[in-house]
Amino acid sequence: MASTPSAQKKLSRDLCAFALGLPGAYEDHPWGEIVAKVNKKVFVFFGTPEGNAEGFGMGVKLPASAALALELPFVEPAGYGLGKSGWVTVKFRPGELPPAALLKEWIVESYRAVAPKKLAAALAPAELAPAKKPRARAAAGKVVR
Repeated sequence: MASTPSAQKKLSRDLCAFALGLPGAYEDHPWGEIVAKVNKKVFVFFGTPEGNAEGFGMGVKLPASAALALELPFVEPAGYGLGKSGWVTVKFRPGELPPAALLKEWIVESYRAVAPKKLAAALAPAELAPAKKPRARAAAGKVVR
């Protein structure tokens, strides 16, 4: 979807504000990047201001939906070995408008993955939660939900 660079910047600001609106979330700037943290742990990388001139990008941890996300053309495993832990990088060129609703879902999933359970439980509505992984029943070898 085509857009103007200003629309992309606005969306980036909106997504950052959304992330910072989650319980206990705050902004930090390690390595010169804009990140959202909870309990001293990063849950969204928004990149550097200079990097955002090259388009929109962010990194999130998707323990439940990384495999599905990686099927999309604008998603790749995160660098520095983080991809092995479910972290993905989302990249859009200048003029491309990212799907805001999907990215918000991913921000919530990432938040839930790193936030203390008490803070994650404070989120509402419950349908923002990523789907639970099935647990294997050890004795019977059957999957239960």
